[in-house]
Amino acid sequence: QVQLVESGGGLVRAGGSLRLSCAASGRTFSTMGWFRQAPGKEREFSAAIRWIGGSVYYRYYADSVKGRFTISRDNAKNTVYLQMNSLKPEDTAVYYCVARDGSNWSNAAEYDYWGQGTQVTVSS
Repeated sequence: QVQLVESGGGLVRAGGSLRLSCAASGRTFSTMGWFRQAPGKEREFSAAIRWIGGSVYYRYYADSVKGRFTISRDNAKNTVYLQMNSLKPEDTAVYYCVARDGSNWSNAAEYDYWGQGTQVTVSS
């Protein structure tokens, strides 16, 4: 049974930073990433990272987080990270870790596995 476990959410003031972690149980996925859902809004893509082979990775970001968030992964630990800098109140949301074996990275329906989510709250 595959399980994705997120951690690292919390409260932070605008301009601050947080790092989210997501550990996948028992295996390595080619593509992992993060979606988020703000109060009263639909789920949206934030970032994804695709492992091509060896130490080669492709990274993808939504325009809303580009330049502020950085996604990375440690395949030895089956873990993906999201470093969030220069946080804004608009970043307040539940952040969900996602994983799949394919190459599609932005379509929520294509991901096979989802974590339970971790709350990020940014105060103004």
